[in-house]
Amino acid sequence: MPGFASRYGRSADVPTAEEIAAAVHARERTAVGVVTAALERIARVDPVLCAFVEVWDEDAVRQARVVDARVAAGERLPLAGVPIGVKGRYGLRAAGALVDAGCVPVGATAVPGPGTAWQTWGVGRYGRTVNPWRADRTPGGSSAGSAAAVAAGLVPLATGSDGAGSVRIPAAWCGVVGLKSTNGRLPSGDRTGLAAPGVLARCASDVAMYWRVMAGEAPAGSTTVPTAVWSPDLGFAAPDPEPVALARAAAHRLADTGALRLVRPDPPLRLDDPAPAWLALRSSPGTDPRVAQRIRAVNDQRLADLFHGTDLLLTPTTPNPPHSHDGPGERYSTALTWAFNLSGHPAISIPAGIGADGCPLGLQIVAAHGREDLLITLAQAAAMTNSRTPERNEPPCAGPSTESAPSTTPPGYACAPWT
Repeated sequence: MPGFASRYGRSADVPTAEEIAAAVHARERTAVGVVTAALERIARVDPVLCAFVEVWDEDAVRQARVVDARVAAGERLPLAGVPIGVKGRYGLRAAGALVDAGCVPVGATAVPGPGTAWQTWGVGRYGRTVNPWRADRTPGGSSAGSAAAVAAGLVPLATGSDGAGSVRIPAAWCGVVGLKSTNGRLPSGDRTGLAAPGVLARCASDVAMYWRVMAGEAPAGSTTVPTAVWSPDLGFAAPDPEPVALARAAAHRLADTGALRLVRPDPPLRLDDPAPAWLALRSSPGTDPRVAQRIRAVNDQRLADLFHGTDLLLTPTTPNPPHSHDGPGERYSTALTWAFNLSGHPAISIPAGIGADGCPLGLQIVAAHGREDLLITLAQAAAMTNSRTPERNEPPCAGPSTESAPSTTPPGYACAPWT
């Protein structure tokens, strides 16, 4: 079977959002040309990837013409001509600031369909959404299509929403960067207050551009090295050894380059399992709201104590690698993420490395409320670290597969670069 790189082109060859905007403003490219190329790539790839539930060809080209006209009139649009995916059929409602900044929505990305309680999967217009690294594995969810589309290079940016890990989990399993904002900082339609808007991108610099547009804030340089606490399990989870080992190694790479300083908390961080609280707030049958209040109060205090003395908390993003399309079984892939939907802290998932199954895993970085700037700065530092490690720039599935490739190899998806 021919590899993805030979059939569809390499995702690493797709320009970043930052590069696209610069080229459009320099008149080296037009928004119409960029968007048309993205739509052509989606047409070639999406029948296999199933990342989109709708593609808006005519509307996208029409909006690209508007962007070109605005640029020609002298407007300085920070994201001029950048094609984006928006999460779900109603995701366009939350993308107004991005459109104003010059982005062109090209389609609605896949989210989970009905029929299962677990949400770490997606279904697009051609079928179930596959992980770009292994077609027999899920990309995660619920921002499944957004992560898959970004990882495969269909778009450089895609929006997401994160109510339990729905941005961070697919970011980890697809090898991209995924930011969950502080709860309540950006508009959200979630009545429970658990979900926060976020973004998925192939590089941290594009996340920085997204955040500058959405929050009006640029990551600020710091004269001090942030301190960070490492926790493999938050005191309650039972993660597999491999996600822990890869995330720990990624944390130490950051420390070794001077991007952060690892410290030991005293006493060690030990949260209560947030599962009963999260489920109660979602009004799941048989849950007790009083339990949610107790767990939330305990964990909020412990996290407040932690962030009073340190800047960052580092954990594996998930306790397990990507599961098959049959589901996670009795395992909560959200075990290490949904605590911060309850507490409201911002968090980002960055690539940590490749597991034995050939799929990526992530490092989760959590900061105090309102410190998205610090998270993005660390993600950019991690990108610089990985760019100096050649073997991490070209994941094993980036090149063409061969006729003798095992059946678990996807139909040759080019993988997202680490930088």
